[in-house]
Amino acid sequence: MCGRFVITSAPEALRQLFGYLEQPNFPPRYNLAPTQPIPAVVSENGRHFRLMRWGLRPAWVKDPRKFTLLINARAETIKEKPAFKNAIRRRRCLIPADGYYEWQSFGGGKRPYFIHRRDGRPIGFAGVTETWIGSNGEEVDTVAIVTAPASADLAVLHHRVPVTIDARDFEFWLDCRSDEADTVTPLMRGPEVGEFVWHEVSMRVNHVANDDAQLILPITDEQREAEQTRPAKRASPRKTAAADSDDGQGSLF
Repeated sequence: MCGRFVITSAPEALRQLFGYLEQPNFPPRYNLAPTQPIPAVVSENGRHFRLMRWGLRPAWVKDPRKFTLLINARAETIKEKPAFKNAIRRRRCLIPADGYYEWQSFGGGKRPYFIHRRDGRPIGFAGVTETWIGSNGEEVDTVAIVTAPASADLAVLHHRVPVTIDARDFEFWLDCRSDEADTVTPLMRGPEVGEFVWHEVSMRVNHVANDDAQLILPITDEQREAEQTRPAKRASPRKTAAADSDDGQGSLF
């Protein structure tokens, strides 16, 4: 799945790759997390750059406080799930990125890894969007990242991965004029074996407040030893939203 990701490419490089009209000066981000505003590319009389809240909120939700945070949408069920079935037909988007983090179970805990393309090129995550309108007229553009089963190599970290769309398929993915999703089903798959590489990083990435270039660097032996011997903090009780029928796809880790 995808619970944190990174954008490091220069704004103009992303603009050229994704072909949107705007010229946003979006700063490098090294620890983008759910509920934060993230870039999304949509097709509305041309391609456009938008900032959307990460965590899809269907239009029919009455009370967001009682609805699960949907950060990911499973490719296998996206066409049937009530939260996503309209969005995958009518409101597909691309999410620019340069890599993402995944956590692997290790010795009773979890270690973070930074995952990126082997060739170093930016990534276009497949996404779906929804504009939620509150009872007071408030409008919130929201988005979820589509995930698929992991290839054999990436499965050692996690059994699911974000769907990545090749640049030559950007237009095909974004074109929702047909109002159906069957034609893009073949695109909703994970990377091929060997397409992505990864390395272990510091557990500093666990804290959303940390957002700096050091997060994506390979961890040193000294850092790992220090983090393994550091006393663990007691976890505070965590509030969870009422689960809906979407399989807990919003669970962060």
